[in-house]
Amino acid sequence: MLTLRPVVLLIALLGLAVPGRAEDSEPKRADVIAAMRPYDGPSAKGVDRSTLTGKVMCGYQGWFTAPGDGSGRGWRHYPAGGQFQPGSCGIDLWPDVGEFDGDEKYPTPFRHSDGKVAQVFSSHNGKTVLRHFRWMQEYGIDGVFVQRFGVETLHPADLRHCNVVLAHCREGANRSGRCYAVMYDLSLLPEGGVRHVIEDWKLLVDRTKLGRDDKDRAYLRHGGKPVVAVWGIGFNDGRKYTLAECARLVEFFKHDKQYGGNTVLVGVPTGWRTLDADSVRDEKLHEVIGQADIISPWTVGRYKSLKEVADHAERRWKKDLEWCRAHQKEYLPVVFPGFSWHNSHPKAPLGEIPRLKGRFLWKQYVEAKGAAATMIYQAMFDEMDEGTAIFKCTNEPPVGESRFVTLEGLRSDHYLWLTGLGGKLLRGEVKASDEPPPRDVPPKPHPARP
Repeated sequence: MLTLRPVVLLIALLGLAVPGRAEDSEPKRADVIAAMRPYDGPSAKGVDRSTLTGKVMCGYQGWFTAPGDGSGRGWRHYPAGGQFQPGSCGIDLWPDVGEFDGDEKYPTPFRHSDGKVAQVFSSHNGKTVLRHFRWMQEYGIDGVFVQRFGVETLHPADLRHCNVVLAHCREGANRSGRCYAVMYDLSLLPEGGVRHVIEDWKLLVDRTKLGRDDKDRAYLRHGGKPVVAVWGIGFNDGRKYTLAECARLVEFFKHDKQYGGNTVLVGVPTGWRTLDADSVRDEKLHEVIGQADIISPWTVGRYKSLKEVADHAERRWKKDLEWCRAHQKEYLPVVFPGFSWHNSHPKAPLGEIPRLKGRFLWKQYVEAKGAAATMIYQAMFDEMDEGTAIFKCTNEPPVGESRFVTLEGLRSDHYLWLTGLGGKLLRGEVKASDEPPPRDVPPKPHPARP
């Protein structure tokens, strides 16, 4: 059973040098901080940024970098075992960069069947991130939780990349009428390390006015307050930071006189309520959750078939929602299109959890709606590592020693379209159905309620 977003990220987040990384270009932390500024661009009207209710929000990793992209980090999240070449690869999906401009594409050692060089993108490239947000706008996806790993705020080059991606997402959300919020991932933090998240939030507020900037109209609010998410509380996978630290972190985000006043979302294990499965067996977890406002259990890999989706909704989602209603909490279930991490874990089968041409994801939307969910977290917008990406990927990946999952002949934008349709289902704008509606037939609107 999976308990983390990819274990393969551990090496990358620790900063293992890989070919193409410019180690001698490490910036000074003071210079990285000096470059942080509030938003000063246009903000288009679009989705209602005052509430999470009725929204589908994607996780946005933003962790892919390439030599020559200005990040100074070389290949990140593309390699496996420190190498990015045929036979050593960390991604199971290959991005479709067919509509990208030349300055958004980075050559790789991989080749397509016609001999052409296979190219990828970098999350450090602002043009590409803004393009991603235009896709969200085009397909009716509400916005993203920008992933911000606590351990990546410790080293100057990594902090710079995190800041650059966050700034790109802030601009993309404002220009495209979407919304965004920060989601801190606590993975890999040592005991006592949660304090680094507190210091980073102070830095973001002081330097960029995050969640407090009148010009930044895209930052998501709920219950009249900015939303801040904390992912990785209560898992039983040997994490070093403690539940007591997590409690102090939630308390800080909610009640600190200068930096608090936020609506806090916590990302927790599937077994959070019953303290089983992937959860710690510690009642203190419920004390931490009791301080939060929104609960979001991680479910990637927790079910693998259509029947298991229905069983999970019955055993977990419905009862979780009952608990949340009784305790006056919001509930944000997680859905995912399929799963594959064969290239980073060769013993795992390619396409371990099949997408079934969209039926697997659609079933989750139908079951979440049937369980009375009012908001949904879509895992993930751009994660090719675990094969959960919904953005445009190709059916014609490189050939050779590394194998890749395809979209089973569907259009490269199919999961963008399906996620947008899932949002309409959530809001009651289309009816639930056993099969996803045909792509080229406009869905019939849901009858207006009297």
